[in-house]
Amino acid sequence: MRHHDHGEPSAHGQPPAVWIGRAHNRVQWLLAVAGAACLALGVDLAVDSPWGSGIAPLLMAVIGCVAAGLLMLFGTLAFVHVAVRVDDEVLEIRCGHMGLPRRRIPLSDVVHADVARKVTPCQWGGWGYRWRPEKGTAVVVRRGEGVVVRLGDGRVFTVTVDDAEAAVRVIRDRLRLIAARTSQI
Repeated sequence: MRHHDHGEPSAHGQPPAVWIGRAHNRVQWLLAVAGAACLALGVDLAVDSPWGSGIAPLLMAVIGCVAAGLLMLFGTLAFVHVAVRVDDEVLEIRCGHMGLPRRRIPLSDVVHADVARKVTPCQWGGWGYRWRPEKGTAVVVRRGEGVVVRLGDGRVFTVTVDDAEAAVRVIRDRLRLIAARTSQI
């Protein structure tokens, strides 16, 4: 399969075989460092503290620091970047280095795609994987442009990604191809 990062059409005017876009958030790295610091503090407390002088408070401090550190570290690293992939059948969103959380939306479920010019964490209640009853679901890793897809069941999904216009163009091309195939049947 051919790979086009920016969704350039092929020589025959067909949409690219696969479109891949990304978005990054460098601020999340600062939060990840804070999480690593909490984790290190918990380990330091566990190793260097005198366990004989009150085990319960020390144990609670160690568990609290380790838990807070792990939550901050893994919670932020999951949303340092997002990769969006569009092929003939699926819009796939993968977050972080491990690709989790991941969302796969069959293009057969998509009825419309639009560009959102200005997606902000404030609109969605913060960075990350978000849900708001009046807006739908979103993956927000940074401020800026994003892709908004409306599904046949009325749900809406938004994802921040660089070159959202190219992604929307490819999705719309795919939707036209799917419509043409189903009208021929």
